[in-house]
Amino acid sequence: MVLSIQDSRWYALQVFSNQEAKVKLYLDKFATQEGVAIDEVLVPSEKVVEIKNGKRYNRVKKFYPGYVFIRMKLYNEEEKLLQSQWYFVRNVQGVLNFVGGERPVPLREDEVARILEQAAAAATAVPVQRVKFEVGSKVKITDGPFAESLGEVGELNLENGKMRVSVSLFGRETPVELEFWQAEVTKE
Repeated sequence: MVLSIQDSRWYALQVFSNQEAKVKLYLDKFATQEGVAIDEVLVPSEKVVEIKNGKRYNRVKKFYPGYVFIRMKLYNEEEKLLQSQWYFVRNVQGVLNFVGGERPVPLREDEVARILEQAAAAATAVPVQRVKFEVGSKVKITDGPFAESLGEVGELNLENGKMRVSVSLFGRETPVELEFWQAEVTKE
């Protein structure tokens, strides 16, 4: 399918870091009130569960930090920039510029396909566990009956967020099952 220049196309906006969600919210909320036709605004991201210092944190990880993707009609039939559309988006707080500056360049179809596929996969996925543990890592147990004990990771179960750690008790190596948040990596 060949798109003509007057059709809606995808563009990339450069935005201040950590302002992507605010820019998206503003564009979604006020575009129709201002008479600007924006078809879609996208900030591709995934939900991530991280374990840091023995604590579990849920956060959203952006695939393209500092960028927001927008699908809109930006040029008329004569390939002239629609100034009202351009100025509205360009003057949103947090937006630095369109990629392409004064003459925004639409994204290529293969780029758009990859970004949309990535966003769709992340939307249906279970939150990703980000762990600092590896088999063989030295850990310090921070919670439970073995708190303050040192051990070595023998097995990781990413689906359940658990690991098996070998701890020395009474001169013997004893396997202990822990959740990721119950231990931290040591440098010893």
